[in-house]
Formats: sequence, C-alpha cells, structure tokens
Amino acid sequence: MIAMNMNSISSPIDIGRLRAALADGERALGEIREFLNIAEKTRRLEQVERVLKSPEVWNDMEQFRSLGRERARLADVVEEVGRLTTRHAESVELLAISIGEEDEDMLVAVAEEVAEITACIEDLNTRRLFDDEHDPGDCFLTVQAGSGGTEAQDWASMLFRMYLRYAERNDYKTETLEEAGGEVAGLKSAAIKIVGSYAYGHLRLESGIHRLVRKSPFDSNHRRHTSFASVFVFPVVDETIAVEINLAELRIDTYRASGAGGQHVNTTNSAVRITHEPTGIVVQCQNDRSQHKNRAEAMSMLRARLYKHELELHNSEKNKIEQSKDEITWGRQIRSYVLDQSRIKDLRSGYESGNPRAILDGDLEGFIRANLLHQDNA
Repeated sequence: MIAMNMNSISSPIDIGRLRAALADGERALGEIREFLNIAEKTRRLEQVERVLKSPEVWNDMEQFRSLGRERARLADVVEEVGRLTTRHAESVELLAISIGEEDEDMLVAVAEEVAEITACIEDLNTRRLFDDEHDPGDCFLTVQAGSGGTEAQDWASMLFRMYLRYAERNDYKTETLEEAGGEVAGLKSAAIKIVGSYAYGHLRLESGIHRLVRKSPFDSNHRRHTSFASVFVFPVVDETIAVEINLAELRIDTYRASGAGGQHVNTTNSAVRITHEPTGIVVQCQNDRSQHKNRAEAMSMLRARLYKHELELHNSEKNKIEQSKDEITWGRQIRSYVLDQSRIKDLRSGYESGNPRAILDGDLEGFIRANLLHQDNA
C-alpha cells in the first residue's frame, strides 16, 4: 500500500490507487460518452424539449405522450453521465486539496466518493451490453411453480421474493399483479410489473427454469429434495406499437382473488384471467379491487406477451425458452441453487456464487452481468 508522504498523516488510504482509479474513470467516461452518443442525445433532448414547450403539441396527444416518454429516456442518460462527469472532476480537485492541506478526513471522503463513482461507471458500462430495443424500459416478470407440490411452491415464493428484493435494491418500483398461493405454503404462480431504467435489460436473461436442491423443511426426515420453478420476463410494450388482438380469440374468466387484500377480495370476482386461444398464452391480474382495472392491466400484459411471442418466432434460442415453460423439470434449468453446499451456479455463463443468502436476498448483479457478457461473446 502506498503511504502518504506527509509525516503528520498516517493514512490507510492508498493514494496511488486513488489516482489510478480517477484516471481509469476519466478514460471510461470518455468511452461511455462516445458509445452512448451523448452529444447527439443532448441535441435531441434540447429539440424534444423545445417541441414540448410549443402550444401546437397539445393538438396531438399521442405525439405529446410519445415525446414525453422520449424526453424521459434521453434525460435519464444525459443527466446521469453529466452528474458522473461533474462528480469525477470534483473528486480530482478534492484529492489534490486533501493532499496539499494534509486533511485525512477529506482524503477518506474522497476515497468513498471515488468508490461510488467507479460503481456507477461500471453500471453505465454494462449498458453497452444491452442490444434489445426494449432494454431501457419496464418489464413484467412471472414466476410459476413446477411439479412437486409444497416444496416447488415454496421455491416459487423464494424466487418471487428474490426479484422483489432485487428491484428494491435498484430503486425500481414494483406492482404485484397476481399471487396464487399454494395449498400449504408458497406460491403456485405470481406476476409483478417492474418499473425503472433498464429494468427489462437487466432482467430479461433471468427467463428460464431455476432448480433448487436443499434439505426440505417440509420433510420430517430432512431428506434432500430437488424443486423447479420457471421465471419469464417480457417487456412492457409501448402503446405506440401496434399489436393486433382479435377479441373473438380471447377467453376471459373472472374469479375470486386469493392472497392479501382484505375481506373484499374473497367475496367478489374481481380477479381476471385472459387466455389467448391461438397461442395458449395466459395472463391474469388480481391486484386491484376493481375488475375493470384488473382487466385493463391484464390486457396490457397480453399485448406485451403477444408482441414478444412474435419476436421470438424469429429467434430460435428465445423461442426454445418460451416452449420449455410447460416443462419445468430436469434438463431445462438455467441456474442451480444447491443450498446445503452454499453454491449457486448459472449453467450458461458458468458464473458461481458461494453466498446463497445474499443471492436470495436480491444480490443478482454478478449473475446478470456475467450473462450479459456471455451473450455478448456468444
């Protein structure tokens, strides 16, 4: 470790590494600005903002909403890069001041700031790996228990909580659309809407079969059990994208909601299930007391599923994932969670973790980045 060349300060901070990290950060920010085309995005943002301030834009509400969404996407990237650039420049100045004034407290603060900036730059660098047009947007995520009764249903609930915690860790907003409880414990199925920058991009490669191996808490002899659950992630489709839905091809069922929600959900048929008969795609929503609102949300999910279904017809690998959803069993898994060995391994990228507690509490960044890199190199 490089010590500070000042007799009055005995600091554990490695100044050489701090300077190297700042130099690396400056190079990385330059590459990010070029890769993300920040100059062009800034010009387009200014243009969109001028149009939105024009009174004429109110004559076309569809254009107004479309431009509003574009402005939000552009501002998110431009402002984030701008904030990081400013923070980086300030850190360079503060490092020089802390050394010149022999201020150890300031040096510690600079080191903490540089660590945060480095993490933010790594996150921005991850965006280079996003190649799907829907990556910047929101997503729906569903979890379905496989065969195996209570054990599989408990595993489905563990996965569902894992993704809720992941969303919380990343400041994403979530809306639970459907929860079908198991007979004894856990969940038969569940669905959430995840809202936030690059929610779909980060989570889309989580689609597939997840395998759990553990000593079952539901087995009095504490024998090892293997359980399966499927996860499916699909983007929230922009309203400007045309998706043809023939109402005659839909079967719409209403039923009493199960799970939390108070006495009302158990006494009225507010939950809605929609089946698209030509494809067999089923969506359901029960999060609201209003059947009308649940139907609207379910239709939104159906539009998104049908859009993704059409895209997958042209992508054999993704199509295999979709076709495998009905076979939640051996040979289909993308990731194994072996809890009594404290080992979680992704079978696509080979990435492993020895900390199941953290992973099941939503610490998925390592797996997500590894799979994005694996896809990029494939």
